[in-house]
Amino acid sequence: MLTINLGPLSLAVPHVLLLVSLFLAMLTGWWVGRRSDRNPEQQLFRLLLAALLVARLAFVLMYLEHFHDEPWRVIDIRDGGFIAWPGVLVALLLGAWLAWRDGGLRKPLGTALAVGVLSWGFGTSALHAFEQGTRLPEMGLRDHQGRPVALHDFAGKPLVVNLWATWCPPCRREMPVLAEAQRNEPDVTFLFVNQGEGERVITDFLNAEGLGLENVLLDTGGRLGQHVGSTALPTTLFYDAGGRQVGSHLGELSRASLARALEQLERNAQHE
Repeated sequence: MLTINLGPLSLAVPHVLLLVSLFLAMLTGWWVGRRSDRNPEQQLFRLLLAALLVARLAFVLMYLEHFHDEPWRVIDIRDGGFIAWPGVLVALLLGAWLAWRDGGLRKPLGTALAVGVLSWGFGTSALHAFEQGTRLPEMGLRDHQGRPVALHDFAGKPLVVNLWATWCPPCRREMPVLAEAQRNEPDVTFLFVNQGEGERVITDFLNAEGLGLENVLLDTGGRLGQHVGSTALPTTLFYDAGGRQVGSHLGELSRASLARALEQLERNAQHE
């Protein structure tokens, strides 16, 4: 499962884990500090914001070359570009400093911070382990000319599977990034699996955009999205050469976030 639906709202599981961890931390801080009337809620929010800022800054610095042409993308966090561990480390250090300065907050803030970080870490590790156990679905689709194909026909090399639709604005924005990667990464197979649209709509879109994509597949019933547990578009899945899922990305990919995902895919291939 990659998304959780709340009515019409679709939330990525990593975002839900972060919100649940924050809630648990706030509940713990309130419970521990209720007798002394010291609730660390405000400090927890500040620590979370500091962690997110540092995690984003670490990502930008590591992939700075991909922001040269579009520097405004530094603040466009829709690409999901964060490196978590620097943010977690800074939050822990700032939390320790706040607790040292204010003895009354020491126990509620320290306990709340420990609960929040541990619950987030455990949930993230469990999600990663779940992904590592997921295989490329055995599913038949059609290419954009109507010929039958199977996903397993493309196994044998690292595989990037992008779920998209022409009506989806972030799908359209990320398509040139993926098209460029398809041209520049011959050792990786890219599949563009359209969700729920017909051949004419897709062909007209591809001709109008002039993207020159290869491996455009049709999933008119949206079965692949349902199978992998994602109702959000775009969704991008990453598989190793043996068909084992090694990562996923919900939302728009930038050059930087795609570069990071491909690096992780390459590292996984080297360890096989």
